[in-house]
Amino acid sequence: MADSKMKSPDTFWHQPIITRESRERQNGHRGAIIWFTGLSASGKSTLAHAVEHKLHERGVRTIVLDGDNVRHGLCGDLGFSDEDRSENIRRIGQVSKLFLEAGVIVLTAFISPFRIDRSRVRMMVDDPRDFIEIYCKCSIDVCESRDIKGLYKRARKGEIPDFTGISSPYEIPENANLAVDTSRLSVEECVEQVIRTLQDCGVLPIEI
Repeated sequence: MADSKMKSPDTFWHQPIITRESRERQNGHRGAIIWFTGLSASGKSTLAHAVEHKLHERGVRTIVLDGDNVRHGLCGDLGFSDEDRSENIRRIGQVSKLFLEAGVIVLTAFISPFRIDRSRVRMMVDDPRDFIEIYCKCSIDVCESRDIKGLYKRARKGEIPDFTGISSPYEIPENANLAVDTSRLSVEECVEQVIRTLQDCGVLPIEI
């Protein structure tokens, strides 16, 4: 579908020969965007990779899109202003949708602090099962205690502007498919909660 704001109007969407449905039948599961959101150091990337490892062992086709990794390439030209954060999430949403159409389960790990940006990604897909929002619930105190990069400490000194939770807001999801308490549960327990949610939402077969 064409973007109404696109600056290249003389381009046309090419319909693939191999459909998403065909790929999903071959894979044995649906494609989906699994959107992990939460504060820095809340466990998003750790959980996304742990879920991917578990699913990979079971033959599920997956990919993890990690916030830091994406900013080394696709979004390397963006900063952390509100506008750049929104553009960062828009790009990730579009990339995720491409993987979705290939029948892949995309596990994204982004702070994505603003509800409106997460909602825009949700609106990129037609089926509610295609976008599963998972809130990594973790207090800022616990996040700071885990902060091996020292980002919170630098943010509190004013060395990092627009830092989520310190000088920039984080808007907690109002209707997440799952709020997983990463401050209290083990990684293994969190993984099991995520997989059960994917089964309940019809992304994975119950017996996987």
